[in-house]
Amino acid sequence: MAGERVNTREKTKPRVKPEKPSSGGLFRFLASPPMRRLILLVLILALLFWQWGTLASWASDVTEDTIGLFGWGGLALIAVTAIIVVGLVFRQRLSAFAQRWKLHRWNKWLGATVFLFAAWGVLAFFELGGRFGLGIIGGDQGVIGILRVLGLAILSFIIVVPRASLRALKNSARWLTKPFKMPSHPARPRREGPQPPFHSPTYTTPATAENARPAEKIIPPSVLVPPEISMKEPIKEPETAVATAAKAQPEAGQPPSDLRQVAQEVWKKYGQSPSLVTVDGWRLPPIDILDKSPEVNFGQADNFQRANLIEEALASYGVEAKVVQTNAGPTVTQFGIEPGWDRKLKEIKERDADGNIRIRHEEVSRTRVKVGRITSLADDLALALAASSVRIEAPVPGESVVGVEVPNTTSNVVSLRGVIETSAFQKIMTRSTLVLALGKGAGGEAVAADLARMPHLLIAGATGSGKTVCLNAVICCLLLHSAPSKLKFIMVDPKRVELAPFNSLPHLATPVIVDTQKALGALRWLNQEMDKRYRHLAAAGARNIDAYNRGRQGEERMTNLVLIIDELADLMMTGFDEVEHILCRLAQLARATGIHLVVATQRPSVDVVTGLIKANFPTRISFAVTSQVDSRTILDGGGAEKLLGRGDMLYMPTEAAKPKRLQGCFVSDAEVERLVYFWGQQKVEEVGSLKVDALAPLVTLGKREGYPQDSLLESARQLAEEHKQISTSFLQRRLHIGYPRAARIMEQLEEEEDKGVEQV
Repeated sequence: MAGERVNTREKTKPRVKPEKPSSGGLFRFLASPPMRRLILLVLILALLFWQWGTLASWASDVTEDTIGLFGWGGLALIAVTAIIVVGLVFRQRLSAFAQRWKLHRWNKWLGATVFLFAAWGVLAFFELGGRFGLGIIGGDQGVIGILRVLGLAILSFIIVVPRASLRALKNSARWLTKPFKMPSHPARPRREGPQPPFHSPTYTTPATAENARPAEKIIPPSVLVPPEISMKEPIKEPETAVATAAKAQPEAGQPPSDLRQVAQEVWKKYGQSPSLVTVDGWRLPPIDILDKSPEVNFGQADNFQRANLIEEALASYGVEAKVVQTNAGPTVTQFGIEPGWDRKLKEIKERDADGNIRIRHEEVSRTRVKVGRITSLADDLALALAASSVRIEAPVPGESVVGVEVPNTTSNVVSLRGVIETSAFQKIMTRSTLVLALGKGAGGEAVAADLARMPHLLIAGATGSGKTVCLNAVICCLLLHSAPSKLKFIMVDPKRVELAPFNSLPHLATPVIVDTQKALGALRWLNQEMDKRYRHLAAAGARNIDAYNRGRQGEERMTNLVLIIDELADLMMTGFDEVEHILCRLAQLARATGIHLVVATQRPSVDVVTGLIKANFPTRISFAVTSQVDSRTILDGGGAEKLLGRGDMLYMPTEAAKPKRLQGCFVSDAEVERLVYFWGQQKVEEVGSLKVDALAPLVTLGKREGYPQDSLLESARQLAEEHKQISTSFLQRRLHIGYPRAARIMEQLEEEEDKGVEQV
C-alpha cells in the first residue's frame, strides 16, 4: 500500500525540470501581466503630469457647476447608488445579475428611482440637494414641499407593491365608511372542507435530493366538516309547459285523467304557436314540453374524507397510492387513483460518534404498483367506505389513473331535457336526427349517441332496474326531432301495458303489438320490407338510405323504421328458431335501408341472448343484474352485478373496448302524455301507411317443423321394429352418430307413430 501511495504521488506531482536560460527571456519578462500593468500605469501618470494644468482648471469649473446643480448631498447619494450597482455587477455576471434581481420587473426599479427622488427632496430641505433638489420640492421648503416629498414616497410604495397598496386602500375605505353603515345580521361563515391529507407510507427512507420533501399535515377526523348538500333552485322560466301545469304536477300513481288534463293545457299553450319548427306540414314539439329536474350539489368535505379513507385502506394492505382527482356524478363519485411504488430497502448499520449502532434504511430499487393489486381490493374498499358496492375501472380510458366508483349518499335525477340541452347532444344533432340522449357519466358529463351509427341497440337488466324508462327516453328523444314522414315505429310489447301510452302516435306503422303471433308476423313483414328496400336502392344506384333520399321529397322519400321490442324472452319462447334467424338477418343487413332495432330483455341468459344475437348487436346497455354470469352474457365481462339500479347502467358502444358507467335519463308519465297528446292532436293527412297487418303468418307458430329426411331414418325404423322400446341414446350407440342427430331421428319416428295412430 505504501508503495502504491508513493507511485500515486509521483504521478500527481511530476518533477519540473529547470528551464535553460534563452535569448528571449527579457522579452518574456516585459510581456508578463504584472509588467504590462506597471508600464500602463507609468504612461497614465506621465500623461496626467504633462496635462495637469489643463485638467485642474477644467475640473474646478465642472466641480462648481456640478455642486451647484446636484449639491453635496445629491452627489453623495449618486455615489452611494453607483457603488452599490457597480458592486452588484462586479460581484456576479450580468446575466446572473439580471436573473437574480429580476430586471424584467420594471416596477421595482421604477419605484426605487422615485424613492431616490424623494430622498433627494429631503436633502433639499437641508440645502444639500442643489438646484435639482429645489426643483423636486418646487422651491418651497414649507408645507407644499413636504407634501411633494410624501407624495413621491407613497407613489414609490404603490409602484413596488401594487396589490398590498390596493388592499390597504380597500381596508381604509371600509374602516372610514363603517360608522355610516346600518348594522346587519351576522352572516353564517361558510364552511370549507379541508384539503385531502395525502400522506406517504409509514416507512422512512434516507433524505436524498430526489425524495426529500416536507412532511404534509395530517388532519384528524374530528376536524373534518360533515358534507354539505345544497339544493339549487330551479330557474324560473316564463310560462313553460312545466309552469302551466305546476299546480297539477303528476306524481306516481296519479290517474290518467289528470295527465290528460295537463297534456291538454300544454297543447293549448304550444300547439298553435307560430314559433314552432314545421317539417313536411308537421309541427315539432318544443323543448319546454319536458321537465327540468333540480340538481343536488355535494360539499367537498365528504369527498376529501372518502379520498383519505381510500388511501388509508390501500396503505393498510401495503399498496401505496394517491388520489389525484375526484369526479362527482349524479349517482356515483369516481376517485382517480395514481399507483405508487413498491420499494425494496436494505438495512445499513452504522456507528455514530458515541459508538452507538444506528440502523438506517436505504432504497435499493422500486417498481410501479401493479393495477391488479388495486382491483383485487374492491371488497375491502367497500368495507372501509361503508358502501354497498365499489366498482373499479382499471385503467380509466384516456388517463393514467385507476377509477374507484363509490355510490353517493343522495342520488341526482338526470332529466331528458338536461341532456338534450347540452353541447354533446347538439353536436351530434347537426349531422343526424336519430340522436339518443343516454344519460350522464360518473363525472357528470352528458353522453349521447347516434342510432344510425350503432346501428342497433340491445338492452338487458333485471326487473325494476330501468329498462322500460330507458326505452321511453329513446322513443321520446326520437319524437322530439323527427316527423312521421321521416320516422316510423313498430312497437312490440308482450306485457301489454308498458308501451300502450304510445298507441295514438302518428309515427306508428301499426298499433302497438301485444300478441306474440302478430309480433312474429311483423318480423316477417320487416324482413320482406328490407329486401324490397334493397331492390329500390339497387335500382336507384344508391348505397344507403341517405344517398337515396338526397334530392327526393314527399312520398318519394324512404322513411326510417325503428323496431322496439320490450321483452325478447317471450318471443324467443314462442318461436326460437324463426325469431333468432330474422333478428340476426335484420341486424346484419338492415342498416343501409334505414331499419334499426332496439331490443330489451329482463332475462339475459344464453337461451335468450344467444351468441348470434350478441355478435350482431355490438352496442349494448346493461342495467343491474342478479349475478356475474348474466353480466358476462350481455357485456362479455363482469361489473353489471355491482350496479345500484334505478337507471344506473353500463353502456358499451361499438368503438369502445370497455363499458362506460352512466346514469340513465328519467322520463315521467306526464312528459310522455304531453308528447303523445301533442303529436296526436295534429290533423295531418297520413303519409305512406305501411300496412303491417296485411301480412298473415306463414308457418304454424310454436312448432319446429320442416326437418329434412335423414339418410339413417330407415335404419332407425328397422331398429324400432326389432326392439320394443328405443331411446335417443340407443340410436346414438347403434348408429354411431351424435346426440343432436339421434334426437332429430327420434322426433321423426315419434311423429310417424302419432300419424299412424291418428289414421287408425
